[in-house]
Amino acid sequence: MPHPRRQLHALLVTAAVGAATAVVAPAPATADARPASYELVGDADSPVGSKFEGIGADERRGLFYVSEVTGGEIHRGSVQSAQAEQWLAGDGTDGRYTARGVTVDDQGRVYVAGGPNGLGTGRPDLWVYDASGRLLAALRAPGQDVFLNDVAIGADGAAYFTDSNDAQVFRVADDGAGWQAVLWADATDRIERRPGFNLGGIVLTADRSALVVAQGNTGRLWRFDAVTGEATAVETGGADLTNADGLVRQGSRLTVVRNFSRMVATLRLAADGTRALLVAQEASAGDRVLTTAKTLRGRILYVDSKFDEPVATGPYEVVTDPAR
Repeated sequence: MPHPRRQLHALLVTAAVGAATAVVAPAPATADARPASYELVGDADSPVGSKFEGIGADERRGLFYVSEVTGGEIHRGSVQSAQAEQWLAGDGTDGRYTARGVTVDDQGRVYVAGGPNGLGTGRPDLWVYDASGRLLAALRAPGQDVFLNDVAIGADGAAYFTDSNDAQVFRVADDGAGWQAVLWADATDRIERRPGFNLGGIVLTADRSALVVAQGNTGRLWRFDAVTGEATAVETGGADLTNADGLVRQGSRLTVVRNFSRMVATLRLAADGTRALLVAQEASAGDRVLTTAKTLRGRILYVDSKFDEPVATGPYEVVTDPAR
């Protein structure tokens, strides 16, 4: 069967030769069969509706996972299906009453940050599940004032969790002696703790030498060396990144989701994460507060949190176009 592009080329050539003055309209592009947005299941029993925050993507399996702040449920969706489903129950399941950042490693294991779940309660701060949903670990992070916000897989295959209450990053892994959470980097002497959310979004640099972390309340980016954990400021030329939340890196392109600012910034990030140049700022939809995002099969998926609604109402969505 002739290739469609060759057929189009032949038609254009024939038209040009047979009727030089004729205008041949280009063939329409093939529509992407994947949904433009994904609907999440809301909690009908919640007095404040359902609100969402984190997202993790399993590139190999074509799956994504979304955390629900109101109850701690974890939802799962497929890249080809418009409807996601509840994957893990909340409301105390595995000690989880709320959840924030999510990421997935190359084995399909799902890491969930608990936000304030353990503050003053003694409950877990984070969880690790295998691809089938079996609990592998429910851990407390060392310290008394920990708010685990987001998580990324580092160059060594471990998971690295940011702390929104202070300038700390925790490492979580099973290095042969069982799952453990340890304080990996303490930058409290370098990064000033400010009111509001401190460390949040986190990504691995292109050369795998560091982790880049957003400080949402100041709009700054910080580079944590993968070997030493030392924190240094990323040079951004004064770019306005206030309310920086989720970070997505695609090659040298860094996307910064600026939640309540309702903006999405695009920067060109150096391979080692030492500098970033602002390329564009795009307004996101005025009726959404986008939080975190991840890439899946070539597209960025953004979580519509519903944080701006005192009582959240559906539809609850993950979107692929931040402006809509």
